[in-house]
Amino acid sequence: MSDLFSYGYQQQVADNVPLAARMRPRTLDEFVGQKHIVGPGSLLRRAISADRLTSMIFYGPPGTGKTTLAAIIANQTRASFQKLNAVTAGVAQVREVAEEARRRLEMYRQATVLFIDEIHRFNKGQQDALLPAVEDGTVLLIGATTENPFFSINSALLSRCRLFELYPLTREEVSSILDTALKDGERGLGRLKIDLLPAAREHILATADGDARVALNALELAALTTPPNAEGVIVIDEQAAEQSVQRRVVRYDRDGDNHYDVISAFIKSIRGSDPDAAVFWLAKMLDAGEDPRFVARRLYIAASEDVGNADPMALLVAQAAFNAVEVLGMPEARIVLAQAVTYLACAPKSNAAYVALEQAVADARRTDDTGVPNHLRDSHYPGARQLGRGKGYQYPHDFPGNYVAQQYLPDSLAHKRYYRPGTNGYERRLRRWLEKTKGLP
Repeated sequence: MSDLFSYGYQQQVADNVPLAARMRPRTLDEFVGQKHIVGPGSLLRRAISADRLTSMIFYGPPGTGKTTLAAIIANQTRASFQKLNAVTAGVAQVREVAEEARRRLEMYRQATVLFIDEIHRFNKGQQDALLPAVEDGTVLLIGATTENPFFSINSALLSRCRLFELYPLTREEVSSILDTALKDGERGLGRLKIDLLPAAREHILATADGDARVALNALELAALTTPPNAEGVIVIDEQAAEQSVQRRVVRYDRDGDNHYDVISAFIKSIRGSDPDAAVFWLAKMLDAGEDPRFVARRLYIAASEDVGNADPMALLVAQAAFNAVEVLGMPEARIVLAQAVTYLACAPKSNAAYVALEQAVADARRTDDTGVPNHLRDSHYPGARQLGRGKGYQYPHDFPGNYVAQQYLPDSLAHKRYYRPGTNGYERRLRRWLEKTKGLP
């Protein structure tokens, strides 16, 4: 049986309820941020006000208002508001909620809104069990997730929900939330005399990184652990704020879209020859627990795709780094990875080999006449020479400079040029050679 989802607020603030929970907005007018979805005249605001809801998914980082919006809907809707725990609810429980909702609709004409926090933790079986009730309107689903729903929620369920993406709050918005908490004498800290100094405020805002919950918890801890001065004022300075802000978990999900965003920034920083940015993204990944072998494999790819023959040593450096990671393990492996990352970022760049491969693959797929020219065919098996295999082949080592001009591509592609080395690093030398031997423009 699901629990009734209620967000009632007591007049008297309980000492054991965190400030962030006490200050949770109760109405859309109290809600801060996300104006693109709940601003005046927005679709979601009108739907909530009119109690005309459709199934929806709230997607965004922690502390941006996903659960709060669900709470506001719970306070305003005339529907029965139910909640399931995405971790503990089984398929049978999902079906039970759906059946109760069906009976409630038939007997009392009352709709059912089902809230599932962290819905990405619902496995495929649970999502499949929920789908029929969402599809026929028996249940209006509100899901909240910190992970990209396109990765974690099956397409059938997602297609029947309206997706709302929530963004990290701005510093101004988080600062406004702090001010409200400082002034609110009912649920906040307004009964205390608190002086939040500008430097302390800036430290809390910087550490919160758009997460209102982190900012409020830091403010509360600073207020409760700082003794008042002679005038009875709790002065929260930068040192007090710094001591009160616990180190936040790095925002990096190894299975979600943030994982791909960070690795993308990492590779693009190497490609863009920015060792500072590259080593920062490396630090973020390793600090969040990323497998160092995954990073080392990405360096292998970057060494060939982005550095290429502009610095052939890059591939050897990447190989050495990968081997070192396998032998050393963490934490020592991070030093080797840092060396490899900074080397690749500083190396001259060329994607000529990668571009050559892509163009050659395209031609190989769309060109029918790509048979091996007769003079290049294998002539070592018995009877090959009787068939004329290899006839006319010129052995390069028999010629001056170990080179002789002859056709190596199929007839239909005889004049194609795939590899065009640039002028960075070692490729200057390769380019001069090809200009001399093949007349490369």
